[in-house]
Amino acid sequence: MKKTASRLERIDAEFEKLLTEHRNPRTVRIDRVSVAEALKMINREDKKVAKAVELEIPKIAKAVETVVKAFRKGGRLIYVGAGTSGRIGVIDAAECPPTFGTSPRMVQALIAGGRRAMFRAVEGAEDNMRAGVKDIKRLRVSERDVVIGLSASGRAPYVIGALKEAMRRGAETIAVATVLNPRIGKYASIVITPIVGPEVIAGSTRMKAGTAEKMVLNMISTVSMVRIGKVYTNLMIDIKPLSVKLRSRARRLLRFFAGVSSEEAEEIYRRSKYDLKVALVMALARVEANDARKALRKSQGLVWRAIRLIQEESARL
Repeated sequence: MKKTASRLERIDAEFEKLLTEHRNPRTVRIDRVSVAEALKMINREDKKVAKAVELEIPKIAKAVETVVKAFRKGGRLIYVGAGTSGRIGVIDAAECPPTFGTSPRMVQALIAGGRRAMFRAVEGAEDNMRAGVKDIKRLRVSERDVVIGLSASGRAPYVIGALKEAMRRGAETIAVATVLNPRIGKYASIVITPIVGPEVIAGSTRMKAGTAEKMVLNMISTVSMVRIGKVYTNLMIDIKPLSVKLRSRARRLLRFFAGVSSEEAEEIYRRSKYDLKVALVMALARVEANDARKALRKSQGLVWRAIRLIQEESARL
């Protein structure tokens, strides 16, 4: 007579199938080799991460297009994760305001266990599906928003709860995992799965899996910001004049692009009401602030396109 597997055996069998839990045959001697060789083992494994992410670029591109649409409608990008995945989401969200001059509201992050989980592991928090639902409700997620669920194993109940509630509210949902056919993918319209293989230390997804997740989020947030005009060439231009240092940076950018003196740059910056994007269009297209603002509205905030619009209109006259 065939023995029926117990509940615990079924749970163990499910985890045993996960690539994130597998043992890496290339690092089984890491505890017996020299420090240098151990570091080389880690480095050899890390080299595989960028390739795994590269294979997912078509899906990452769709994610960027989805986020850009949300931003242009006044929506938000919200990361949801547990443990390392949650912390990576928090880091990316926290770095957007100083890098791109965004409101802290525009890119946010939820982590299982709340704020304290950022600094110390809150055991069991990732298993709380209801908490994921509750956190999405608390942020009043709507159809204007995009929610990205992060789970290396692809099965964190907290993330599943959050994605399910976000879907119910009409938000666009995206899943990022490092296993094929992740469970969280059932609750997302875009599923990004860089397959990095077993970790150097079995199950330590803060390593390759975490690196892959960070690379994916860097790509999504950075290119989304580029597409809505937060960057000109490869320079950050949504600088707020909150300090002497930042005003100096704005002047130096104007000097670099327009070939003007510091005094002339300050005058243009003042006339733009200390809006560097407006000042750049003023200086490079040789127009006043009102015309620069109109062109920027037409170009959806892209400086290079605003300058081209002005030049094309001038050529027609």
